[in-house]
Amino acid sequence: MNLPTALRADAAAPWVDDPFGRAVRAGRGPLWLRRADGSRLPLEVERWCAPAAGADLGLLARCRGLSAPVLDLGCGPGRLVAALLAAGVPALGVDVCAASVQHAAHLGGLALRRSVFDRLPAEGRWGGVLLADGNLGIGGDPAALLARSAGLLAPGGLLLVETAAQEVDEVADVRVEGPDGSGPPFPWARCGPAATLRHARTAGLARQEQWHSHGRSFLALRRP
Repeated sequence: MNLPTALRADAAAPWVDDPFGRAVRAGRGPLWLRRADGSRLPLEVERWCAPAAGADLGLLARCRGLSAPVLDLGCGPGRLVAALLAAGVPALGVDVCAASVQHAAHLGGLALRRSVFDRLPAEGRWGGVLLADGNLGIGGDPAALLARSAGLLAPGGLLLVETAAQEVDEVADVRVEGPDGSGPPFPWARCGPAATLRHARTAGLARQEQWHSHGRSFLALRRP
């Protein structure tokens, strides 16, 4: 099996075995995304490692009404996948970080160690796809990521996206940084609701719903 560069043991890759992987193993931060200009965005490791709660419950409720399984892209420590499976909803997570996949299994979830751009099971047949916890930023190209997500959905499938709470549309080079050092640089995107909808239309996705909960912002996008 030829692993992508991000998964090779000898490669310096973000989210793989940098401070993020160590924070997930510990179950706590602090952890940030540091921009080239020195500013930092906090990463909510404790919330991601805890059971689903708060605004997560709205995502889970919308998944329970779907007629086909749910795929969580960049599932992290797996709280959403574990909660879906516990509720009887077939679900699978995907993440490049081994510590995240292991944590998901510990919670009772199911996850593959794989990039969202690798070949994935049941492409074009998922009833729902999740992009939560800032994962719209993966790859630094929201339009490409939304198009990829749309291609994973079955016709009529639902993409549930968490956006930035404020109206922003930016790509920046960042590093994952913790008290014990930082990982390699990589591009990361942040999009608010309006920018996400623009990129979604380019990907052939239609807006179905928009909501806010517990200080977080979400969109439900339908594949026609």
